[in-house]
Amino acid sequence: MTYPDGSPRPAYSHISDWLKWSTLDRLRQRGAEAEVLFRRLGITFVVYGDDGGTERLIPFDVIPRVFSAGEWGRLSEGSTQRVRALNMFLHDLYHDQEVLKAGIVPEDVILANAQYQPQMQGFNVPGGIYTHIAGIDIVRCAENEFYVLEDNLRSPSGVAYMLENRQVMMRLFPELFSEMRIAPVDRYPDILLKTLRGVAPGGAQDPTVVLLTPGSYNSAYYEHAFLADEMGIELVEGADLFVADNSVFMRTTEGPRRVDVIYRRIDDDFIDPLAFRQDSTLGVPGLLSVYRSGRVTIANAMGTGVADDKSVYPYVPALVKFYLGEEPILANVPTYVLREKDDLAYTLEHLDELVVKEVHGSGGYGMLVGPASSKAQIEAFRHKIIANPSNYIAQPTLALSTCPTLVEQGIAPRHVDLRPYVLSGEETIVMPGGLTRVALVEGSLVVNSSQGGGTKDTWILEE
Repeated sequence: MTYPDGSPRPAYSHISDWLKWSTLDRLRQRGAEAEVLFRRLGITFVVYGDDGGTERLIPFDVIPRVFSAGEWGRLSEGSTQRVRALNMFLHDLYHDQEVLKAGIVPEDVILANAQYQPQMQGFNVPGGIYTHIAGIDIVRCAENEFYVLEDNLRSPSGVAYMLENRQVMMRLFPELFSEMRIAPVDRYPDILLKTLRGVAPGGAQDPTVVLLTPGSYNSAYYEHAFLADEMGIELVEGADLFVADNSVFMRTTEGPRRVDVIYRRIDDDFIDPLAFRQDSTLGVPGLLSVYRSGRVTIANAMGTGVADDKSVYPYVPALVKFYLGEEPILANVPTYVLREKDDLAYTLEHLDELVVKEVHGSGGYGMLVGPASSKAQIEAFRHKIIANPSNYIAQPTLALSTCPTLVEQGIAPRHVDLRPYVLSGEETIVMPGGLTRVALVEGSLVVNSSQGGGTKDTWILEE
């Protein structure tokens, strides 16, 4: 919120004044009201393996995060550039593999990757778009530089919280919205539906779109139901769909109805038991065959996971240059690739200074935060790395930016990241907002909800 000298950044000038005259009691009261609203809405997520209960509320902080129009312009342009390059990368991987022939990415990083799907080889996805909905995780550092922390290209979650956070803030603090020009986010469901309808197979005059969910026990089920309702489309499970006459149909009370576009929130392994995991009861037998014949569109496409794997992440800046002939607008966090001998040696010598991540890990699991770990934890992780160096990357512990956050002791700085959402269809649109996640534990750099993180509303100031 502030410059090093303590003065507020221009985008935060109004919020800074607001905080000066807002009492802690008033803010805490509004925070309690927000929790009641979220409970009424049933906004929960599931923590797998949690003995304390299956569902939780994600903590919500009433102090918003604010970006100027100029800052957002750069983030939006950089996110769009990155998604364009990654879509081209995916097309190349499943066709001529020029990027592998050129040595930009080592072959085994792709061909031995569990997320690479040979079943997609040679298939031309509609419009050449593999990832229709992407979430790019971005952090700002103390020197006011933005870095991409990771790319989410399979089925990025969290957008429901972006929308509900805004609704709650407008209800709790209407005066701020009347005093500040804040870009709206409420059109996201309409834009998402337009994006999905725009990639329907040719000839579909009024395409039928459905959202395919694994079911109510999935950690993001609330979001699945919320988005389907907001778009006015059917929320379906695998048993609600079937394949016949080289098409996909939905069971309805009025008989079978053909489906043109499936917004799937099921992992590749479970989406079609005839093509992937034979023991899956979540998917639709024969779906891949219909997809490859061009009779249905799946968003996001199968096989996208190989491009957001952490083993591929270090090469993304080179991919931007290779496919677009442009310098990356948003930089990667400096990364040590532990399959490389020199990077491995450096990392093992500096484990107490670095963050080490499993290349297939997610949700804040499977990682070591060196400065916050005990000697015993570091040594235990050292043995894991030595046993399989290719399974890890390492990064410096960044001085992540903080935002004022209401905590038990009062208003205090807490580390944050940002996930903008990029929709790719007939046009590419970055929603003016995104999901700000906040690490509520003092000093923590882990913002994931599964690790105790919370969320904030994200405000983009209009010119």
